[in-house]
Amino acid sequence: MPISNAHFSQDEFDRRLGLTRTAMELAGIDVLFITNPSNMNYLTGYDGWSFYVHQGVIVPLEGRPIWWGRLQDANGARRTVWMEDEEIIFYADRYIQAPDIHPMEDLASHLRIMDYGDKRIGVEMETYFFTARAFAVLAEGLPEAEFIDASTLVNWVRLKKSAEELAFMRRAARISELVIEKAVEIAEPGMLKHELVGELFRASVYGEDDSWGDYPAIVPLLPSGQDASAPHLTWNGEALKKGEATFIEQSGCYRRYHAPLSRSIFFGKPPKHMADASSALTEGLNAGIEVAHAGNRACDIARALDVELLKVGIERPNRCGYAVGLSYPPDWGEHTVSLRAFDETILEPGMTFHFMPGLWMDDWGLETTETILIKESGPAECLCNVERKLFVKD
Repeated sequence: MPISNAHFSQDEFDRRLGLTRTAMELAGIDVLFITNPSNMNYLTGYDGWSFYVHQGVIVPLEGRPIWWGRLQDANGARRTVWMEDEEIIFYADRYIQAPDIHPMEDLASHLRIMDYGDKRIGVEMETYFFTARAFAVLAEGLPEAEFIDASTLVNWVRLKKSAEELAFMRRAARISELVIEKAVEIAEPGMLKHELVGELFRASVYGEDDSWGDYPAIVPLLPSGQDASAPHLTWNGEALKKGEATFIEQSGCYRRYHAPLSRSIFFGKPPKHMADASSALTEGLNAGIEVAHAGNRACDIARALDVELLKVGIERPNRCGYAVGLSYPPDWGEHTVSLRAFDETILEPGMTFHFMPGLWMDDWGLETTETILIKESGPAECLCNVERKLFVKD
């Protein structure tokens, strides 16, 4: 595909590839094979719902990356990657979900032909898309190779966002605002939750002007009442009820870039313990954002939050955030930095985090979260602009 049709400039792809190769050299890797679709997209632009089959990108220390995947997805690669046709290779459909043959046999053959049969090969051992059988078959096909765990090598390269990436995240943030604003506007007692989610999906896809919405890496999370004590429940056919809190955790998504946002709605008069917790949570978010300076540490954000929550007797056992940006299902986190008391990663300009200190108590819960950007100086910037509070409706 001509670079003029790509979503990023050639300079941007060259920058990403250069940083990845520096990391490869530091790890002693001769060739890298990545299967995480976010990392595939990051280095090549590939974008398709094909991550349910084996696919990947071969990254040599010199030359262009090589997309490898299923035959019927090769045209999708030609339509989305920035490389030339000769950097698109594929395996036959007879390898798909067959008990007696595996796509990694084809990959091993290609790597041998490329003279990597006895080299140091980096693979993403801790990713959803590289199975135990895949590794076993690849290792059997390359008995003289040395395999190096490169599970998050590209993830760490992705940590600091470029200006081009941030432009996409700001579009995603605007979609997140629209979804939460829609939820606050239309949610009411008696409304069926799946009907609310339908309206929120519509808002997230319609977006605004030319910022249309892509599918997010996580579906809307929308538990109510006692169910809100569990952070990862979705929705059901029940009605919203007076006397309960519902949190809406979702993310706008633009060209695979996310900016998650969560707010909670209470129907009726919230009990004092919940109102106090929400106020402390807002103060904790404000405090964490205030110390999220370049040069400070990830743990400083978590500790600033904890100080405010302890004032109302709340001690959270969970991390309160994580790096976020480009992603595919099933998770919009980048699997690198976590906002928690013992993560001493130094904050640098361009890092983006979902600062998400959800409160999941024994029989109730609420969430107020922000996607934040570490700036050159001063406190972090919140990419979304929605009031930080517990929304109360009769």
